Amino acid sequence: MGTRSARDSVVIPTGFDPGSYPCVRSLSRRGVRTIVASEHENVMAAASRFCDESVVIPPPDDDLLAYRDALLGLAARPSVRTIVPVRPRDQYLFARYRESFENYVSVVTPPLETLNVAIDRVRLIEAAEQAGVPVPDTRRLGEVDDWSGKQIVKARYNLLADEYLDGYSERDSDVVKELEHLAPGEWPDREELHDEMLHEPIVQEFVESTDEYVFCASYDRGDALATFQHRQVRGDSYTGGGGVYRETVDIPELDAVGRQLLDHLDWHGPACIEYMRGADTGEFVLTEINPRMWQSLACAVHSGADFPYYYWLQATDRADEIEPKYDVGTGSHLLYGEIGHLLSIYQENSPLVDRPSLPGRALEIATSCYAVPQFDTLRLDDPMPFLSGVQRVLSGDR
Repeated sequence: MGTRSARDSVVIPTGFDPGSYPCVRSLSRRGVRTIVASEHENVMAAASRFCDESVVIPPPDDDLLAYRDALLGLAARPSVRTIVPVRPRDQYLFARYRESFENYVSVVTPPLETLNVAIDRVRLIEAAEQAGVPVPDTRRLGEVDDWSGKQIVKARYNLLADEYLDGYSERDSDVVKELEHLAPGEWPDREELHDEMLHEPIVQEFVESTDEYVFCASYDRGDALATFQHRQVRGDSYTGGGGVYRETVDIPELDAVGRQLLDHLDWHGPACIEYMRGADTGEFVLTEINPRMWQSLACAVHSGADFPYYYWLQATDRADEIEPKYDVGTGSHLLYGEIGHLLSIYQENSPLVDRPSLPGRALEIATSCYAVPQFDTLRLDDPMPFLSGVQRVLSGDR
């Protein structure tokens, strides 16, 4: 990989985030020294032969400021040039404490006011409407008195923190991923939902869709540096969730709505936007935006859209070297996610999404793995991340 200079290091903070491994692999192969930082000692990225150093840091769930200070301590190393935002809290910390981080490194993050729009799904829907992007009907739980339609309940905020909620201190944060499907006429227990989501959630109409899609991009102060699209074939659950098998696409209408939203927000840095294609209209309807590296990042890198490297180039003032391209039709499997998908058929229930046949879906997964033998972490030249992930799943360590 050649001789590395004392300044060529990157910090990749992670829990068990699937997006961290493609970051380590991509940047190491580009000659960058990789430092994986986690509260866990058995994360897949740290098991990789492309990981140069692993460091144990405090968990962000326990104390957000201790996690911030640990990242700042790594940023203060003379060799470190930037930190890649992989976890939900990373961009929030970079934006809120920008001056502290930029004393040491360059971080590519939108301003806090812009980031707050992405994190608050109520404000995001309003911004998308202003940009002309189709959105589902969205209201706060307390504003809903008509339960006759198909609806879902989910967290209002991508991240719960004191910037958004009273009762939280600078040290407190939570990530709420629960999603409730409500059948027409089903009246939910508002207090129970509030307690489950840790704040007042939102209610959205359930979008009848043909497929789920993702539009990803790297932006520089409102200008697109690179974009990417994939269709989600299977998610964490049979009802949806993060992609565990995806195939790259290039759809002009999806590109248009993706750019419309990010242009309107004057976006800066990486972004992953989820859309549902309406079954009746064919429109791409906004679901949410993640302002960081994403679960299906490996699919993008497999196809040639090397977003970890794009981030590195942008952070090191070399954005003009980005050559955006990717191959359409590339697929990639997150194998333990495929297993989780099968388990969801057995363990979960939705009044809005038909449960598929377990044997039929298992055959579908096996067939696609045979037809498209490309995987997020299973790599013959670097087997330990996959083995580490299997060990973690078998041990029940989540």
